[in-house]
Amino acid sequence: MNGTVEHVMKQSVLYSFMLSQPLATYVDAYPMLQNDLLIEAELAEYGEHSETVRVLQQKLNKLAYYDDHIDGDFGILTEHALKKFQTDHNITVTGQGDIKTIYALIEAEKEKYMEQIKDLSETIYPGLHSNDVKLVQQALHYFGYYEGEVDGIFGPRTMQALKIAEDEHNIELTNGITQQKLTVLYEKADDKQEKTPEIKTATKDNEQKVKQVDVKGTNNAQIAQVATQYIGTPYVWGGETPGGFDCSGFIQYVFQTQGITTPRTVGDMWNFSQPVGSPSIGDLVFFETYKPGPSHMGIYLGNGEFIHAGESRGVEISEMNNSYWESKYIGAKRIN
Repeated sequence: MNGTVEHVMKQSVLYSFMLSQPLATYVDAYPMLQNDLLIEAELAEYGEHSETVRVLQQKLNKLAYYDDHIDGDFGILTEHALKKFQTDHNITVTGQGDIKTIYALIEAEKEKYMEQIKDLSETIYPGLHSNDVKLVQQALHYFGYYEGEVDGIFGPRTMQALKIAEDEHNIELTNGITQQKLTVLYEKADDKQEKTPEIKTATKDNEQKVKQVDVKGTNNAQIAQVATQYIGTPYVWGGETPGGFDCSGFIQYVFQTQGITTPRTVGDMWNFSQPVGSPSIGDLVFFETYKPGPSHMGIYLGNGEFIHAGESRGVEISEMNNSYWESKYIGAKRIN
């Protein structure tokens, strides 16, 4: 979750709401969380079935490129919609949801919201019931400040959302909101979004590089060595075998090969392990991605790299200072 939404959620009643809901519920509730989920995945392609694909279909639907079932199945109609979008936005036509296409989709959706607020015709104030209030609620909802039905009624929930956004961005919003103020909110909130990260792919070269890790003397280094043997293993939701891993299933399996029993989920791993100031080879590194708190993890390999099971490419090596992972990093821990 990006810094803006994280701060807002932790300062509002929405935080407890989000923690109590399944993934699909709160991803659907907050477009900014949808953006983070897509950016983390980096790639969606034909034949895939995942939450990432479902979010991709939703965005294509909002932009009038996709008019079929939003079911998370990447079939021919999803591929066709992506090709049309890529053609219209001068992106190499692949039919895949690659990172460049994902960022273009996010930008196009934001521009659609910006176009809507150009129709704002009056100053918005408490008690007003109008289409203009709906436009304000949609804007606040996009950046994660407003929770609830977009009903066009300026009531307590709309006021609370404005106060949160006002505090976050130091913009005067609660004493009457205008088109100009709303435009400033979009610009300031958008400035906190990440730029396109460099993409680190698992290649033969970096696989060989990791296999040169010095494994003498420590179990942790041995764990790192074992982990690299599974580069390329596909991502499977709930997977915990070499046939397919999810992120915590991969970690649990690798530690089990060394006779070490660990919890199954990322959250439980976070609570089970001991914090360290900076990671050493074989330590766990944790990230806050699509929800508050630790939600993704990997094994540190040294030289600023970690190995993990990602949804789009399965087990791969990524760099800690990648602009995406660096902003999501929340700490390193060790299993003694």
